[in-house]
Amino acid sequence: MGKKEKSMEEELNEDKMQEAAEAQAQEEAKKAKSAQKRWYIVHTYSGYENKVKVNLEKRIEYMNMSDKIFRIEVPQKTVTQIKGGKKQEKEEKIFPGYVLVEMIMDEDSWYVVRHTSGVTKFVGSAKRPIPARDSEIKKIINRSTSTTQKIELDVKVGDKVRITSGPFADFIADIIEVYPDKSKLRANVSIFGRETPVELEYKQINKV
Repeated sequence: MGKKEKSMEEELNEDKMQEAAEAQAQEEAKKAKSAQKRWYIVHTYSGYENKVKVNLEKRIEYMNMSDKIFRIEVPQKTVTQIKGGKKQEKEEKIFPGYVLVEMIMDEDSWYVVRHTSGVTKFVGSAKRPIPARDSEIKKIINRSTSTTQKIELDVKVGDKVRITSGPFADFIADIIEVYPDKSKLRANVSIFGRETPVELEYKQINKV
């Protein structure tokens, strides 16, 4: 009986050891799988970024790839425009023509993404897409949550404007240069009978 009991005990220990080994193997496989999960940058046709996101999400569901393709992001920021005295908010893409995809890269997942309508290529070599750095992706996604203000004015060289703030407040100025990308302009202000060029921000002027 002693031998039989010992044998049963050994079997139980063996079972426990086998279970522990299997659990460890599963955990290691899980870690390895997680380590392979990276962000990749996909190039798209201009203006197709959101369509690619929708099409790819449908393909992931249809082709059961949710265990290999996890997130699709189209980095955007909210821009507040002041045009004609009215405030408008709109979404602007941070990187037009690009979509971010978090995925485990293998032949199947590559095929699903690469052959999504609107996708032209992965960033990297033709045969080997290069994963993006996590730190870069975090910066991009953080920028997506920011809001910027962009002022648009329908002004051109030769127009007269009234300065509303700063040292030349209430002066009338003649525009000589316009920098719409910076929301700034240069204008001549008449001081003691002499034309003096000054740089002004759009928010400092009103069109006369």
